[in-house]
Amino acid sequence: MVEQTNASRAKARKPQVLKGFRDHLPGQMILRQRIMAIVREVFERHGFEPLDTPAIEYLEVLSGKAGENEKLMYHFADQGEREVGLRYDLTVPLARVVAMHQNDLVLPFKRYHMAPVWRSEKPQRGRFREFWQCDADIVGSPSMLADAQVVSVMIDALGAIGLPSVTIRINHRKLLESLARAAGVPDAQAVGVYRIIDKLDKIGGAAVVAELERSGISASAAKRVLDLVGRTGKPDDVLHVLREDLEGIPGATEAVDQLADLFGYLHELGVPADRYALDLALARGLDYYTGPVFEATVEEPKVGSVAGAGRYDGLIGTFLGRTVPASGMSLGLERIIEVVEQFSLLPSRSSVADVFVPAFPDAIAAGATITTILRGAGLHVDQSVQPQRSVGEQLKYAGRKEVPVAVIVGAAEAEAGVCNVKDLRTGVQETCPRDQVVDQVLSLLARTESGT
Repeated sequence: MVEQTNASRAKARKPQVLKGFRDHLPGQMILRQRIMAIVREVFERHGFEPLDTPAIEYLEVLSGKAGENEKLMYHFADQGEREVGLRYDLTVPLARVVAMHQNDLVLPFKRYHMAPVWRSEKPQRGRFREFWQCDADIVGSPSMLADAQVVSVMIDALGAIGLPSVTIRINHRKLLESLARAAGVPDAQAVGVYRIIDKLDKIGGAAVVAELERSGISASAAKRVLDLVGRTGKPDDVLHVLREDLEGIPGATEAVDQLADLFGYLHELGVPADRYALDLALARGLDYYTGPVFEATVEEPKVGSVAGAGRYDGLIGTFLGRTVPASGMSLGLERIIEVVEQFSLLPSRSSVADVFVPAFPDAIAAGATITTILRGAGLHVDQSVQPQRSVGEQLKYAGRKEVPVAVIVGAAEAEAGVCNVKDLRTGVQETCPRDQVVDQVLSLLARTESGT
């Protein structure tokens, strides 16, 4: 009694979650897991294999590779006084894995990784401090066919989820540098122009020009950069013009040739032409990109990029001391979920159960037998744990959970060898022999799924 009194006097702790972090309740997790299952199936259909890595890496593994994202890294000294950090993406850990296990991996290595990452950034719509990425990468191929396959798997994954009107924008990091040089930007500054151009969608053209000028680029060159990256048209037509206009500019011919190869492979792979476009203003802010870059955006709701990708031939070399070609993509799960919910692209339920079986005090064994039969047929069954409640109260519970079907077996039904199968959506109930219960439930579920 004394212990209970002291405990009751203790001040209750406030339940709270860090800003930018969230709990995912069952209804939300069911949708998340469904989307991830769709993405996983697409990745494996394309021949990508699963990989997992630790959430925490040595700080030196994560440092010096990702520019702005690295500045947002959570890092600290652990209990062994080792400097460590939470991964801010899944690409740098992949580079470390390839370097450590190069003798165990068969190249080209196609891997996918679906896991949380952490960045200490300002939370806003579709952006959190803890979020999931779904990555697919190809390591070991310098061919633009690898990049084309990366774009293809991105399009297939987003299409399988049902995202509306998604277009993959494509550019080349070296082409962007070449355009800057052609505009009169000195070589030393041309390399970093992408960091400012990457803000174009967020801050607009005038602000980009102003920022370019503040970085030391002349006003005329800054305006010329904006004009050049604003060119639009069919990829083949634009690349033909760029090949002539940028002749003699370092890196330009290689970038144009690679993009031409990439678009050619996309056509040969059967990727619909309306699903991708050349966008000379696309930059992608990560420092480690070295070649083609890709980005998928959704305009409504306006959540920005839902997927990004690019070639990063130098990243693995930071661990090995030699170049290893690599290209990959990353789906932003949080923003994808927002679009799916906004447009009701996937049916959602708040329960994983297909069937609910109420419990009767005098027919527990009969209910357990039916539950075993249903589960043996592959159905998800929630067997009640409240025999003290009335059947009506138990069915109300199942209705609140949005379980579509109930199978009711009391003592009388058990003795007669029958089951009552109830559609919890309409309230219609039918009686069938016990050996037909699986077929009856499957038929009812099929009608429920079709909305009939």
